[in-house]
Amino acid sequence: MRLSACVEMLFRERPFLERLESVQAAGLTAFEFWDYRPHDLAALADKKNALGLDVAAFVGTPGVGFVDPAQRGLLVDTCGAACEAARQLDCPTLIVTTGNEREGVARSEQHESIVAGLQVLAPVVEAAGVTLALEPLNILVDHRGYYLWSADEGFEILREVGSANVKLLFDIYHEQVQCGNVLQRMERDLDRIGHVHLADVPGRMEPGTGELNYAVILPRLKEMGYTGFAGLECRPSTSDHPSIVRAVGALLP
Repeated sequence: MRLSACVEMLFRERPFLERLESVQAAGLTAFEFWDYRPHDLAALADKKNALGLDVAAFVGTPGVGFVDPAQRGLLVDTCGAACEAARQLDCPTLIVTTGNEREGVARSEQHESIVAGLQVLAPVVEAAGVTLALEPLNILVDHRGYYLWSADEGFEILREVGSANVKLLFDIYHEQVQCGNVLQRMERDLDRIGHVHLADVPGRMEPGTGELNYAVILPRLKEMGYTGFAGLECRPSTSDHPSIVRAVGALLP
């Protein structure tokens, strides 16, 4: 298991490319971000290669959801473009979100639309050699109205999709806020987890600042056999560099 830094939430006082220098200075070897489209991918590739960093993940279908079948053609086009960006950056994982729940439409219908959309994208990402990571988000604090608020339904969707290249992004912060029992849920479907996000509760700050015992969670996740990236998608409790160095030291003794 390797740690990565989400540079959309960390080191924000610096220009985007310079944040990668802060990632390296914090002792990490990988980073992730959200929408790739505003960035010069050639410059980003040069910078991360010069610093010896890897791109862990970025968003694969920015602005496009899965709950509405009418968006399926746009999903294919958007994902295809993201796969090309992933090739340029040598990135293994594209994060996808369902979009907000459609008012007046049965959840079963929206569930079926998500499954169908992911099934359409599965051969696209299989051919590109990347993994889609579907992300549940909590609707109690941060993302009211979002469709997929439970990892349990996320795993159910993945079982229906049936592709080894379509997995779950298990965000420990979101799951703790919404449902709890994070270790049990991760262990039960570990083979369907393609990426992990880390932050503490409450406040979504770095591990070690709240109620989650990451000194137990991270070693247990390693014991389970998880070998992917774990992204620090969190707000720093103090100035960025000291808080992240402390978090890294706590997680990687």
